[in-house]
Amino acid sequence: MRWRPVRVIVAIVAVLMIGFSTAYVSSGEVRYLTRAGLEETQILTERKPIAKVLRNPDLDPAVRGQLELVLQARDAAAGLGLKAEDTYTQFTDVGRDTLLLVLSASPPDCLCPVTWKYPIVGRVPYKGFFDPKMARAAAEELDARGLDTYLRPSGAFSTLGWFNDPLLSTALGGDSVEIAALVFHEVAHNTLYVKSATPFNETFAQMVGYRSAEAFFRERGDSALAARAADRWHDEQVLAAFYDSLAARLDTLYASKPDSAALAAGRAEAGRWSGEQLEGPVGAALRTIQVGRVADRPVNNARLIAARIYRTHSAWFEEWYQRNGADIRLSVERLQPVVAGAEGDTAFVRLRAALDGGGAGAASAGSP
Repeated sequence: MRWRPVRVIVAIVAVLMIGFSTAYVSSGEVRYLTRAGLEETQILTERKPIAKVLRNPDLDPAVRGQLELVLQARDAAAGLGLKAEDTYTQFTDVGRDTLLLVLSASPPDCLCPVTWKYPIVGRVPYKGFFDPKMARAAAEELDARGLDTYLRPSGAFSTLGWFNDPLLSTALGGDSVEIAALVFHEVAHNTLYVKSATPFNETFAQMVGYRSAEAFFRERGDSALAARAADRWHDEQVLAAFYDSLAARLDTLYASKPDSAALAAGRAEAGRWSGEQLEGPVGAALRTIQVGRVADRPVNNARLIAARIYRTHSAWFEEWYQRNGADIRLSVERLQPVVAGAEGDTAFVRLRAALDGGGAGAASAGSP
């Protein structure tokens, strides 16, 4: 599967802070923001119109095909009523394989994500680092405090429409379905974003990404790729249910307030159960993901939290999609007033209420 895109904070304030050398030396957070601001500035200044890149006769044919696909998917997103604007009309080669590392953390006895607060977007349960050394140092600091930590790579991010986001070279290399889904996913964030509601925003964008890719390939007459996009969204829902079950087991364990020995034993047992499920019924239900022998590894709350960010109540979004005639345009259009003004988990509360007939969007949801 492709590396999940992550909404890293592009702090314009960081650029303003560069001149404050004393603060830069004394504050790790200022150094972090400064690096983020400089990286974003470089990404924006080095971008080139994709149309111009495509005119290069020496361009690798595989890259050419992917760039052409990006432009076509971007235009299709606009046709679906998503706010494509100028997103992904330009391209930046970042000159490395990994764009950034993303850090998640949680106490070992609670599925309670460590969050970081930023302007505009509110609190988010991860922190993105362009500097690998800085990322590892931050993870080690949290490790030393006894927290579960998880560092993962990301090849793309969105500025939520604040800038003309270019396609990054780190986002290329996947198959056609994943590249198209990435475009729709990122454009979805421009269209609807709820403050301090990362799981809602990401799961919504996952649904839009794969369902839009399905419609896109079907419109092009490619039934095989359309089916693969639908199957990948199916797999997301299978994994969502699996992670929900694992989280429920862990919540029960943690609620019992176990001592250190019982906690370790309970987490080990949950890890064994997880492996059995992936090698058994969960793996068998997946259509596009092959699960082989699962290596024994202890439960890591931070890893589980990171996995669930993109798969929180996936079935609810699918239900909303079906209730709106399996039409992405209607689904997005009618969801916007339902969550308007919401913040945090209240977005999920409103979505569930609308599906149950008690929310602002219930009436329109039933009549495509």
